[in-house]
Amino acid sequence: MAHHHDHTDIDWAEMGPLLESQAELFTPLYERALAWLAKEVTEPGLIVDAGSGPGVIACLFAETFPGARVVAVDSSEPLLERARARAARQGAADRFGTIAGELPDVLDELDYPADLLWASRSLHHLGDQRAALAAFAARLAPGGTLALMEGGLPARFLPRDIGIGRPGLQARIDALEEKWFARMRADLPGHVAETEDWPALLAAAGLKHTRTRTFLLDLPAPATDRVRSYVAASLSRLREGVADDLDADDRATLDRLLDPADEASVHRRPDVFVLAAHTVHTAVRTG
Repeated sequence: MAHHHDHTDIDWAEMGPLLESQAELFTPLYERALAWLAKEVTEPGLIVDAGSGPGVIACLFAETFPGARVVAVDSSEPLLERARARAARQGAADRFGTIAGELPDVLDELDYPADLLWASRSLHHLGDQRAALAAFAARLAPGGTLALMEGGLPARFLPRDIGIGRPGLQARIDALEEKWFARMRADLPGHVAETEDWPALLAAAGLKHTRTRTFLLDLPAPATDRVRSYVAASLSRLREGVADDLDADDRATLDRLLDPADEASVHRRPDVFVLAAHTVHTAVRTG
């Protein structure tokens, strides 16, 4: 899911609707990931979504595992309010709970160990990822599964040559985002540099039977209005995040892509699509 890395000045209550609509757009990908998990994790009693945001995936877990209790954990109470409202709309409120606080320490507030602990792109916001994974693993019941969504491929929205500006705009933005992501990681409290070999890190946390699978979101052109608004929101955020590092030509191209009055904008052009790949790594607490 596209999401914000700079936590310092985000109004999460204001961000809630955007985060929710984006997660809804990615639902086909999440559903495939959950179906894959469901083949291995049978009849879990407690599922914990660590870093749940507005609860779209947590509610999908409630749907996929109708016998489970689901707890959404996030640092933002406004986002957890949205999660509770969503669970109520889906008729799952009686087996849906929330805990507000900072990962991983907030997991100490769980009443029971988890049969499945899911962390979707929340781990990379924690300075010491190895220590956080050990804390996640410690909250698992014997036989419980830790599922980590990290990595994959950068999303693509447009062809390489879009007819304006220099070809390869998204690849150049990717390179800037990598630099920005590295800065974000380095600035986190207690930051520890770590080789992102997720199966090895899961094994280092004492877990066994690591597995990895990548899931695709393929929303081809012609795009729906919903897809267009997602692409526009994503490019707007990228424009804000990396504007200072873009050259003048690429900035001008991005501005045209974001101008609803421009025929070449993502609001109008016929070749807009979304192609994204997210990777899930799992491992089990044995004994």
